[in-house]
Amino acid sequence: MNARGPTSNVKPNQLIGSENVAVTESPLLSTCTIHIERRGGRGDAGARALEQHLKRLSGVHDVDVSFRTGDARITYDGNVTSEETIRDAVRDRNVSIQEKSETATDDVSSRSELRQEAVFVGLTLLGMAVGLVTGWVEGPQLLMWAGYGVAYVFGGWYGLKGAVETLRHRAVDIDLLMIVAALGALSIGAPFEGAMLLFLFSLSNTLQHYAIGRSRRAIKSLVEMRPDEAQVLRDGEEVTVPIDEVAVGDVFVVRPGDKIPLDGVVASGEGTVDQASLTGESVPVPKEPGDEVFGGTINESGSLEIEVTRQAHESAISRLITMVEEAQSEKAPTQRLIDRLEQPYVLGVFALTIAAIAIPLALGSAFTSTFYRAMTLMVAASPCAVIISTPAAVLSAIASGGRQGVLFKGGEHVETAANIDAVAFDKTGTLTRGETQLTDVFVRDDLVDESLTADELLSLAAAVQSRSEHHLARATVSEAEDRALDVPDAQRFQSAAGKGVRADLDDGTIHIGNRSYVKTVLEDAAIEGLEPGLERLQSLEAEGKTSVLVVREHAGTVTVLGWLTFTDTVRPGAAEMIEELRSLGVEHIVMLTGDNERVAQQIADEVGIDEVQAELLPEEKVATIEDLVERHENVAMVGDGVNDAPALATATLGIAMGGAGTDVALETADVVLMGDDIGKIPYVLGLGRRTRRTLTVNLAIAFGAIALMVGTILLRGIPLPLAVVGHEGSTVLVSLNGLRLLGFRE
Repeated sequence: MNARGPTSNVKPNQLIGSENVAVTESPLLSTCTIHIERRGGRGDAGARALEQHLKRLSGVHDVDVSFRTGDARITYDGNVTSEETIRDAVRDRNVSIQEKSETATDDVSSRSELRQEAVFVGLTLLGMAVGLVTGWVEGPQLLMWAGYGVAYVFGGWYGLKGAVETLRHRAVDIDLLMIVAALGALSIGAPFEGAMLLFLFSLSNTLQHYAIGRSRRAIKSLVEMRPDEAQVLRDGEEVTVPIDEVAVGDVFVVRPGDKIPLDGVVASGEGTVDQASLTGESVPVPKEPGDEVFGGTINESGSLEIEVTRQAHESAISRLITMVEEAQSEKAPTQRLIDRLEQPYVLGVFALTIAAIAIPLALGSAFTSTFYRAMTLMVAASPCAVIISTPAAVLSAIASGGRQGVLFKGGEHVETAANIDAVAFDKTGTLTRGETQLTDVFVRDDLVDESLTADELLSLAAAVQSRSEHHLARATVSEAEDRALDVPDAQRFQSAAGKGVRADLDDGTIHIGNRSYVKTVLEDAAIEGLEPGLERLQSLEAEGKTSVLVVREHAGTVTVLGWLTFTDTVRPGAAEMIEELRSLGVEHIVMLTGDNERVAQQIADEVGIDEVQAELLPEEKVATIEDLVERHENVAMVGDGVNDAPALATATLGIAMGGAGTDVALETADVVLMGDDIGKIPYVLGLGRRTRRTLTVNLAIAFGAIALMVGTILLRGIPLPLAVVGHEGSTVLVSLNGLRLLGFRE
């Protein structure tokens, strides 16, 4: 079972940047994110009209458009249509696409527009005050109407623009409701009420744009983490070079206090690097030759010479920015539902307003009082607060996570994290450090016609393991290097996933594997020394150590030469992390591993895991996740994003660790921890739960205000200004409540 959304068959494997479009490709579908113009207004009905237009294109599978954030995310079949065709279709709807030069100054223009909106709000208040005071003191009628005219023009400017733009797409939205209500009040001789409506409407609209803009700026601030230039060594001299012109293999210099401009490996020098901005690690990380460093982090001490491993557009910080920007355009399920209901709801409010006029008039009521009550009803029933309640909270949550080194790849995954009640962990590299060490090399005591030392056995094993990427293989090769052993060349390497490896050397074939490897790969062979070897493996595993047999196949005989023993240490804080998950309401915690059951159980007992599934192949991990989803419905899988990729994709929520240096982690999971801090897992679920509570409170405020005001209007009637205050006040309140998530810490 795959608990993904409508585009769950998209498995991206490459991020391609262009001037204005970020494209994610897969063997099945491609996804492009187009940066479009941003528009004001409360509703996003124009966006839904554009969505419907694009969905009618052949080959387009899914579309998310938001003029609030200025993003259009389209999933399509590259064999049927193309990115250029989609862009032409966007332009056909008179929607401008932001070019690179424009997006670079987008934040500046947004702030300028926000200042202009604030000025318009001030002029609206001034005009309303002049009209009201002049009327009170029975001053000149021309001055009074001039004041109200200023209030109506500046207060309704952006609302009217939004309403006209929406009508051009043959749709209606909340902007139109507010403009009609204000003009209706004016038409029955209540200019102050109409002016007050426009003032509070434009004020709350400005505050709403500020709230969403602050969330966006929190994400945009990631760009400032990376300097624009690097001090590159050229012919022994330091040369200042723009980072876009620095090539892989170049060496640059950073001094204490400098920001590291690009991803690379330390070539010389030692120091400590503050990676908190990218990975969320609170303690500076020591660096020495051979260690990886990331662009956007800060060199705290020591001068480092760093060899570039990725160009600027491929760096960890660039990928983080791209993914977070794409996440903004992916709507949460609650927002999708509200967006779908907005159009029929607005039409329903218009119908209710017409009925509130027609029915009383048919029963003989006076026109002025009837029309006034209908306009009050229209304002009270408008769903402004409902519509803004979700994006204000979800965008803030995504931005908050990004600043903590936690990347949510869309609002959908923020909401999903709130519902997780079971968590499955990979063992190696997740619950444990993943820094497996070879602790013992044992040569069989009773070898016949064989004289073999521990170093010679290790040399044979390292020759075979040098072709493998498994963590046990890396530990074997590392130990051989530390002992400065002469390692022979291996040929015809073969691997049996989750079991073992083999390769040919000059004096035979060497097999290295666990009990399962011996039973399956060598099942038909008569193996000398097998029984004592298996007994020794069993006793070592009882001690919590991972062990493998080393077997030689030569001249028709198969002989156990000895065995290797490995250990891995539990990550500090793993047990505390498990307890935090339980306090958040997680009901069941499972460990999945290809390691033997005794070793796995010992680690599970140490950290407090409920269930252990050991000696699993990758496909068996997938089956286990499917079973967990059947039992618990909402299951998170935490892994390293490489060998756990199928299980990450199968879980309701895939969480990958160490994304700052792992491409597969960024591509496979729904949530990426840019660092290796396992303590961020409770943060992910905690932020999801806090976001859910915020959404619940926001929707309760929004619908509660509507129900209270509509009920009061129908039963007793309330003044239009009071309805305006209730309507706009609830909108501002939910915007500010959503903004509180920017400061979430747990």
